[in-house]
Amino acid sequence: MHGVGGLMRGGDGAKDFAAWEELGPGKRRGRKKGTKNKGSAEVIKKLGDATLLFAEEKFNEAIPILHEIVRIAPNLSDSYYLLGSIYSEIGELDKAINFLMLAAYVSPKDASLWKKLIPLAKKKGDASLARHCILKAMNADPEDVDLKYLCGYMYHNLCEYQKAAEIYEQIVRIYPANSAVRKVAAQMYRECGQIDNAINLLKDYADTQTFNIDWSVLDLLISLYLRNNVFSEALKQIKRAQLHLGSQQKLPVQLQAKEVICHAYCGDMKHAEIFLRDVRLEPSKENIDVLKELASNLEKMGRYEYAVKFYLLIENVATQNDGGLCFDHKEMGSWYVKAAQCYMILGDKKNAIPYFYKALQSMKDNIGIRLTLSSLLIDDDKTDEAATLLSPPKIPELQSANTPDQQKPWWCDGKVKMALAKLYYNKGNLEDFVDTIFHPILETLNVEYANRKVKSMRKLPNIVLHERVKVLGEQRPDSVFQGLRPIASPDELYVQCLFTQKANRAKKLIEKRTAANEELKHDYLPRTKQVPPVPGLLTNVEHHQLVLNLCRTLALLQRYWDALQIINRTLKLGNDALTGDKKEELRSLGAQIAYRAPDPSHGFKYVRYVVQQHPYSLAAWNSYYKVVSRIEDRFPHHFKYLLRTREANPDCVPPIIISGHRFTAISQHQSAARDYLEAYKLDPENPLINLCVGTALISLALGFRLQNKNQCIVQAFAFLYRYLRLCDNSQEASYNIARAYHHIGLNTLAAVYYDKALSTEEKDHPIPKLPYEAGSRAPEDLRPGYCDVRREAAFNLHLIYMKSGATDLARRILKTYCTV
Repeated sequence: MHGVGGLMRGGDGAKDFAAWEELGPGKRRGRKKGTKNKGSAEVIKKLGDATLLFAEEKFNEAIPILHEIVRIAPNLSDSYYLLGSIYSEIGELDKAINFLMLAAYVSPKDASLWKKLIPLAKKKGDASLARHCILKAMNADPEDVDLKYLCGYMYHNLCEYQKAAEIYEQIVRIYPANSAVRKVAAQMYRECGQIDNAINLLKDYADTQTFNIDWSVLDLLISLYLRNNVFSEALKQIKRAQLHLGSQQKLPVQLQAKEVICHAYCGDMKHAEIFLRDVRLEPSKENIDVLKELASNLEKMGRYEYAVKFYLLIENVATQNDGGLCFDHKEMGSWYVKAAQCYMILGDKKNAIPYFYKALQSMKDNIGIRLTLSSLLIDDDKTDEAATLLSPPKIPELQSANTPDQQKPWWCDGKVKMALAKLYYNKGNLEDFVDTIFHPILETLNVEYANRKVKSMRKLPNIVLHERVKVLGEQRPDSVFQGLRPIASPDELYVQCLFTQKANRAKKLIEKRTAANEELKHDYLPRTKQVPPVPGLLTNVEHHQLVLNLCRTLALLQRYWDALQIINRTLKLGNDALTGDKKEELRSLGAQIAYRAPDPSHGFKYVRYVVQQHPYSLAAWNSYYKVVSRIEDRFPHHFKYLLRTREANPDCVPPIIISGHRFTAISQHQSAARDYLEAYKLDPENPLINLCVGTALISLALGFRLQNKNQCIVQAFAFLYRYLRLCDNSQEASYNIARAYHHIGLNTLAAVYYDKALSTEEKDHPIPKLPYEAGSRAPEDLRPGYCDVRREAAFNLHLIYMKSGATDLARRILKTYCTV
């Protein structure tokens, strides 16, 4: 700046003005330049006084004078500059930045003002302000190389490699001999994918170097050729470098490795063998990087037999003479994993296992390594070792798996538990299988069920609105300058542009809420979806089979309630994901559990589903009635279902019979007889229906309300003798006739039929299978004496003999048929 401001910062305003006057009126070109505002004499005097006070560090006296100058001459940058310098000296950083920004905006073409702000912005940690000042300074002084360095470094940190490369290339044009900047520019072009530009930057430089070759530049150039698959050019550069060195000297290790890679891509592996045989490397980070590059390139080519040798060479180089490792354990673990993977691809699983173990020692929490190693051990018939590998340690670390703020240990991971559960199931350790996987699966189903209830809020909370407003610019409450673009990568800025409209709407909504005092109200914090312990349980087909195996095992271990919990949640949540066969298996298993469980009410719906699918199956209705008859209290779902079934299928006999049984159980024999007779109309040749009608009429005749009891008994025995004829005078039919006579007090006739039952032998028949057992290959259940009722007949006959006084006959009957 000219005038007093120029004198303060070392400028010579008088000389500049004199030089301008020497041009003369006739030599002026372009539009008439405006004169610089130097201020009045009073302002110049006050500014001089303030400058002296600043030099004497009398800041408290200088500040009021400068404030007065700002009031009189607000467009003079020197006053703002002095105030910013004073506040910078006394440590008030925010005020210093504000005044220096005012000075810079008053004189935007003064690059020194913007450069003054850069270190202050960095000191404050305001990256967006520092970027803003750098760009303004670049516009003010495009030829300043230091600013170009700062600008290039800034773009590099922001991952804007294209802009960084262009800035560094400008520096290269100014200083063509600066190999470091040239190399950085080439790296920036490489990062943004412009390999040809990077090669052009380095090739001209490398060709002109005949002495004191910069090996790092040459190494980068060859790497770029390799990335472009121009192997011939890379080999030319390597041969050229070897000619410069002569036959007595060897190339650096980096270039020898590049030569191996080039020849390997061309199909010549002799150089790789020579490198492995002759090159001796000292333990250093650079040599490790060379070997890692060699191994990874050979692995990409599919030369796994050579890649594994170089991965193993890394371990030898990284190990010092005393046996200690030079590098990080996790980094070594990744090399072990690479070597093990190469062995796996080569089919040598036995050699892969030790290196996976070495990798696991370095990375104990790596789930992928642990699962891969366990699968290799299982393939090698080392199931016990695999189970130990996947099982929790006996003395777990201090880290608690129940603490949400900490990362859970590896043994709590869902993949590990699933793998361990499969292992236990295949080994037949059912108790361990259930203990391992039951709680994770149940918790996963509960979490998935809760996640489905989480609803998105129509009214966005203020927290979300403030996050959206950040796209419009960073808020600086202590600064008079607002709206600076936040620091972000190009991809993030692109996304931010897409959300600009939302941000504007959010800003207006915040202002509206603030006006209505809605900010005083507590925002409702909605429930967020939780991450289940076993992700993908309902979408992975293998997991479906595991869930089915778990339910079967729980039923086998008689943990019926646990099995029903899993079945209920799985069918409810996985209705779309499960296949039809899996759904049928789960429902069939639920019906089986209802048939066997102490409390069958929880599984009633599955038995009902089986009957719905097979409404005319006697086995399905037998299973249904077995479940319903074991429910102690009256079950309204059962009654309603029977009514609906009878209305939907009027010709279906089993629900009518079960309805009659229901009335018999509550001693409503007239209603029971009505249902049995309705079933008789549909199937008169059914022995069971004839038996039920006869017993219902006998029970009705023994009541107090019926007047024509004898006629009712005769009708009952008509149905019972029809039942006897349909059963071909079988043992069971004779026993039932005798029991009916015994029940109404006709003991003589009862004794006759009891004798017939005792004299008839009945063959054992297999127990009927339930619907879920129909397709099984299990042997038929032949229990000895299951169909023989002679013991019951003998006991009842003994009661008749005892009542008539024939104790000898009663004793003989018991001794013959009822002695164990």
